[in-house]
Amino acid sequence: MVLLSAATRLAARNTLLIRNTASRMVHIEAKLEELNITLPPPPAPKANYNIVCRDGNTIYVSGHLPVTNDGTLLTGVVGPDSGGKTIEEAYEAARWTGLNIISTLKNEVGDLDKIEQIVKVFGIVNSTTDFKNQHNVVDGCSDLMMEVFGKPVGYHARSAIGTSTLPLDVSVEIEAIVKVKSD
Repeated sequence: MVLLSAATRLAARNTLLIRNTASRMVHIEAKLEELNITLPPPPAPKANYNIVCRDGNTIYVSGHLPVTNDGTLLTGVVGPDSGGKTIEEAYEAARWTGLNIISTLKNEVGDLDKIEQIVKVFGIVNSTTDFKNQHNVVDGCSDLMMEVFGKPVGYHARSAIGTSTLPLDVSVEIEAIVKVKSD
């Protein structure tokens, strides 16, 4: 029987931890690269609130806005029959909002492979009173979560509602509840 010194055991454990952390970070990062997705910078709050609140393994993500990689805010009311944005334009805004949520999660947990479950997505669409397809708009975010995290992690509960206005005239605002793995 070979007895290893405490220092040797500690070094071996640390090497294993580093390898496990490095290999774990590969999956979602590789998926983002495979999908040719570059995350935007994590957004800062636009008023007096925290961008996330964490309670144990649950992260409550505040309402996020559709901001592109160059900082453009996607604005305008949705409702093509009344001269507003099309479903396709609003779907793209919801996708950008989802990218901002993922960027915030990466900033919060570091390793996106720590995401255990996208639990709930709540989407609000700035829409005309005659627009009845808010659910199709918020699919932009839901489809992204499925593309990036796959099933079952990205598959979530969801609500999608319309409203007559949103802050900064954005087309969509989305919040999320996310469960992370224990450290």
